[in-house]
Amino acid sequence: MTLLLLLLPLVAALAVLLSGNKMASRVALLFTVAEFGLTVYAYTIFKQQGPEAFVFFHDWISSPKISINLGVDGLSFVMIGLTNFLLPLIVLSGFNREYSNAKTYFSLMLLMQFALIGVFMAYDGLLYYIFWELALLPIYFIALGWGGKNRVPVTLKFFIYTLAGSLLMLFGFIMLYYYNPNASFNITDLYNNPVCSCNQGWLFWMFFLAFAIKIPIVPFHTWQADTYSESPTQGTMLLSGIMLKMGTYSLIRWLLPILPAGVAEWGPLAITLCVIGIVYASIIAIMQNDLKKLFAYSSVAHVGLIAAGIFALNIEGLQGSVVQMIAHGVNVVGLFFCADIIINRTQTANINNLGGIRNIAPRFNTLFMIVVIASVALPLTNGFIGEFLLLFGVFKYNTWLSVFAGLTIILGAVYMLRMFQNTMLGNTNENTQQFADLNWSETLVLGIIAFTILVMGLYPKPIFELVQPSLDIILNKALAK
Repeated sequence: MTLLLLLLPLVAALAVLLSGNKMASRVALLFTVAEFGLTVYAYTIFKQQGPEAFVFFHDWISSPKISINLGVDGLSFVMIGLTNFLLPLIVLSGFNREYSNAKTYFSLMLLMQFALIGVFMAYDGLLYYIFWELALLPIYFIALGWGGKNRVPVTLKFFIYTLAGSLLMLFGFIMLYYYNPNASFNITDLYNNPVCSCNQGWLFWMFFLAFAIKIPIVPFHTWQADTYSESPTQGTMLLSGIMLKMGTYSLIRWLLPILPAGVAEWGPLAITLCVIGIVYASIIAIMQNDLKKLFAYSSVAHVGLIAAGIFALNIEGLQGSVVQMIAHGVNVVGLFFCADIIINRTQTANINNLGGIRNIAPRFNTLFMIVVIASVALPLTNGFIGEFLLLFGVFKYNTWLSVFAGLTIILGAVYMLRMFQNTMLGNTNENTQQFADLNWSETLVLGIIAFTILVMGLYPKPIFELVQPSLDIILNKALAK
């Protein structure tokens, strides 16, 4: 089952590439729906048999000792579930759009799905690094091949940023291998043979910088807004909805339990950077008139809170971070899809040039409103559960930091509700008077997102039950300085 979950997207990528441009989107949708169905079936097995049913181990290279070590625990499963839930929606959002060389476009999406699942399954440090790097290539070519007019310099900046961070992480893994008495990249060996505290401080920065760039955490965020704006909508969805979760997931999976003394030494600075980023990104978002850039800076603020909850080093912060990773993934995909609909119909991303869309597109107005209120953490939506736990976790760590972190909700309400008012309410103008309501594929995508927002907000218990055992183990390791 583990290999099937991992390899089906790779097979799908090849099938889409061979299917031709006319059938590419349909074949991609068929395979992504099949992968999601397989994930649901795997969940039933996981509930019955636990993580032991998903262990795959095979020696790969003898010296240095590298293995194909794959596994799925509760933390991995929720991230795989998020990936495989969002991919069909991202593919479906590309229906009724014309793409040059569509077979390559959709094939790259599936290749990225394969790499993302590999990141969440890898239990060997070097194997994890290989999947991490592999995930960079498809999104690079998607942004470069189908992005906006400034895509070349923007994509190059993104590539250099992420590659530089990745090389630091690779050096960190090599040092972990060197310091490990078992001479292994195996995650169990790395967990059980902690590095001397005298070396954990500088090793912390090798990994933290790589993850902070990917998330991104201020001040390592400067690639993000332009990349989100210049990438095609599906590329932006992949980046914001799933790819940045690689960074927050990796903080929990690799950094906290392997370098607890480094986290104890530098965690206060890391969480302070996260909180500064929340306030900074929220203020920048308030100043934005461009829809995609507003949502990009909103994303920086939200993931800053997720990272702050992780470094709070308590169970509430970790629970909140996982729940919010899922909620943010769903919500941000909805936001960027709504932005894409507005921009394609009006030919403008300037909020000041819009207005009155509610009057002629009531279905779009309703679904867009649900996504917006989830993004501002209204109770009974998915955004509320995670943000409440995150703020509670940061409060237990430091009261003043929680006060500033809480600004993400207040300032978020300011820029999101003002954006909604300026785009949807009021009178129509020359840009919006011909705005057409949602077609069937757009309704289906946003309808599923809205339904998920409400269900998750009302009943998040299955997520907590799934991740709790994994988080308990990781937290105990992180606190064992």
